[in-house]
Amino acid sequence: MYELNQVGEKTYYIESPAKMGIYKLSATEVCLIDSGNDKDAGRKVQGILEEQGWSLKFILNTHSNADHVGGNAVLQQRLNVPAYASGIEACFNRFPILESSFLYGGFPVKELRNKFLMAPASEAHNLAELSLPDGLEIIPLDGHYFGMFGVKTDDGVWFLADCLMGENILQKYHASFIYDVAAYLATLDKVDMLEGEWFIPAHAPACKDIRPLVAANRQKVMEVSEKLLEWCREPVAFEDVLKMIFDHYQLSMDWNQYVLVGSTIRSYLAYLHDNGRLQTSFINNKLLWQTT
Repeated sequence: MYELNQVGEKTYYIESPAKMGIYKLSATEVCLIDSGNDKDAGRKVQGILEEQGWSLKFILNTHSNADHVGGNAVLQQRLNVPAYASGIEACFNRFPILESSFLYGGFPVKELRNKFLMAPASEAHNLAELSLPDGLEIIPLDGHYFGMFGVKTDDGVWFLADCLMGENILQKYHASFIYDVAAYLATLDKVDMLEGEWFIPAHAPACKDIRPLVAANRQKVMEVSEKLLEWCREPVAFEDVLKMIFDHYQLSMDWNQYVLVGSTIRSYLAYLHDNGRLQTSFINNKLLWQTT
């Protein structure tokens, strides 16, 4: 874990729970793409940089989930480097309570105020303020979170953040976190068309052909959608739908999974409703979902 792997003349990734990227801006200066899940990850990144004789110029945060920005604070404290994120994601960096609050739908219970969902607060600038160096390209990757983006380097490497989950994760969790299902499917179509030498998803092995993983992720979205339509043939309340998901896929519910899977299933229901495949009704002060 935390091994440095070279995948291009100027491009590297760090093997970690959420892969991080390094791009050489010059012989001695680099930028970091995401910073890992906690302060220990940040310390390990600093150690790698020192071993290589590299100076960190800035951090690009593809999105604000805690496992992608958790190392920001310690790197900023130690190295005084800026971080950049897109729009609303920068707000989540500065105010980590927003993630738990958004997922829970109110002030989060103490069990949700944890480092898995809340990284240490860190300063983040809007990506639009950065004059992007030659050799780097930003690509929007909508759907997983509010304003996630990917990064392409000029030696043909794509850092794809969380737009794809590894097949092992798909088989373990099935309903991997998605904020906007329609946007997510459009992103899969976009990624399916990319050309490059290497593809680096944060939660799947680095590969030279991304298309099989795109297909697996798309198939899982279709599978979950069809299950929801099947279970909603009769009017059903959300909490009952959520129980069906956990029971069917033999998932174990705890506070983190309750909000992550719960938020995702609400997004699926909204997607199917907006596409005319689910209708809603309010009966006996309950919101019920039913297949059209």
